[in-house]
Amino acid sequence: MRRQILAARYEWVGRDLVLGFKLSDRTYTAPALAGWMARAGVDLIAGCDFAVPVPLRRWRLLARRYNQAALLAQLIGRKTGIVVQPDLLERVCSTKDQTRLNAAARMANVRGAFRVRPRLAGRVAGARVLLIDDVLTTGATASASARALRKAGATNTSVLTLVRRVLDAT
Repeated sequence: MRRQILAARYEWVGRDLVLGFKLSDRTYTAPALAGWMARAGVDLIAGCDFAVPVPLRRWRLLARRYNQAALLAQLIGRKTGIVVQPDLLERVCSTKDQTRLNAAARMANVRGAFRVRPRLAGRVAGARVLLIDDVLTTGATASASARALRKAGATNTSVLTLVRRVLDAT
């Protein structure tokens, strides 16, 4: 199934490569990473009207100085021609870091954390949206983001991520 290919195992892609991009300012890797995503997600991209990156918490963005999902989305847009709406989604509340949370706690943590910016809501009605993020772990963030898009009238939301992190069962 194509979607299984889109969510490669975290370890396969290279934990250090992904974490270096996400947490250590290694943005020079972004063009290659976005290229991988564009090739793997060609069918998803073709079936969507525009792409939206998952927004970061305000303080996380200030500390990191860039939103890795937005950077990937912009590069994917340049490579494929899909329109990117970088400010369409916003976080309406700060959430805890999810690194040490289990799946249920992650879902509760991001419940209601996203919304479509009211001034941009008209763009979503009837649209097929591609949500872009760097890492998918439990799907809590993607689900909460998709719920906000659906509430604003999106007819379909597909998710394209760089990697899928598999949590240990222990």
